[in-house]
Amino acid sequence: MINFEQFKSVRGLTEELSENLETEDFVIQASEEVSPTKWHLAHTTWFFETFVLKELDPEYSEFHPDFNFLFNSYYNGKGDRTQRDHRGLMTRPTVREVFAYRDHVNRGVERFFQKTEINQKIHDLMVLGLNHEQQHQELLLTDLKYNLSLNPLFPVVLDCNEYKVQDAEGWVKMTEGLYEIGFEGDGFSYDNEHGRHKVFLEPFEISKSLVTNREFLEFMEAGGYEDHNFWHSEGWDWLNKHEFDKPLYWHKQNDQFFYYTLNGLKPIEWDAPVAHISFYEAAAYAAWKGCRLPTEFEWEAASDQFDWGQRWEWTSSAYLPYPRYAKAPGAIGEYNGKFMVNQMVLRGASIATSPNHSRKTYRNFFSTPSRWQFSGIRLAK
Repeated sequence: MINFEQFKSVRGLTEELSENLETEDFVIQASEEVSPTKWHLAHTTWFFETFVLKELDPEYSEFHPDFNFLFNSYYNGKGDRTQRDHRGLMTRPTVREVFAYRDHVNRGVERFFQKTEINQKIHDLMVLGLNHEQQHQELLLTDLKYNLSLNPLFPVVLDCNEYKVQDAEGWVKMTEGLYEIGFEGDGFSYDNEHGRHKVFLEPFEISKSLVTNREFLEFMEAGGYEDHNFWHSEGWDWLNKHEFDKPLYWHKQNDQFFYYTLNGLKPIEWDAPVAHISFYEAAAYAAWKGCRLPTEFEWEAASDQFDWGQRWEWTSSAYLPYPRYAKAPGAIGEYNGKFMVNQMVLRGASIATSPNHSRKTYRNFFSTPSRWQFSGIRLAK
């Protein structure tokens, strides 16, 4: 069963990730798609206060009556909430108050552990909360990177080793047949991984390596961003609306390419996997190469035969429920199921994914224009 030390370890990492920030860095929200660091610190705390302490501990004293409205994300079952694009407008509560909120809830959870017998239901709820916090640890980093990237000083806050050179090459050949898809075994998994089932796959090949910055530059120099033949119609409209011609965070200065990282502006490491690519760009690159993106089932079936974990890898699969999928009752049931529309599945993990928070059955999902995650490309054919 889970113990307080495990809780404290995960919660502590969230604060470690933000320890180099100045007060002003905690508050900014550069677009509706990203959230301020202060909000992530508070929302993950709200989760434990709302679903554990307020529900299960009659002796718990709520930190502030307005925090449910301020730091609920999308749980309609837990009441009204502030607009998503207003999260960066909240100068109050202050950063100091948010850290006091975290401390108040942490101490509440510690007292709860001391006086409560942790049964399976409480264990599962606490583990879900910690995995939820780990998701937000990654979002904290990716959102922070986007927020700081618009600062012309290109702030240095953290070295995540974002661009590591890979050494794999070649293709994995997979034979025709039935493959088991979905989570099985012990340990935590999300409900969207459940409903293990068989999928028939025709013969296919999948690259052992991710597409590199050098390879993506070849696509750019070959006019890939200008040729409609490689793009989905919706992607072509998106491209022309925004006039993109390179991945997010790339800059060209004096005929040399750089990219912004959380460790500042750096010359591009050409043999590292390309990152911050939308589904549209990934699909266009694959078409230009005469290949395609793998389905999520192909990816999972072959995943033991290649290294993964540097990038969330776009697949060609829409985010849909597995057979026998069932939402949990109450507000917790809003966690995954209601997003199963207009999203594409990404598989793997990224350099920003928290320790012990990845597995080959993990189904991440984002909308097709999304670029701010550490998303990349693995080809199939």
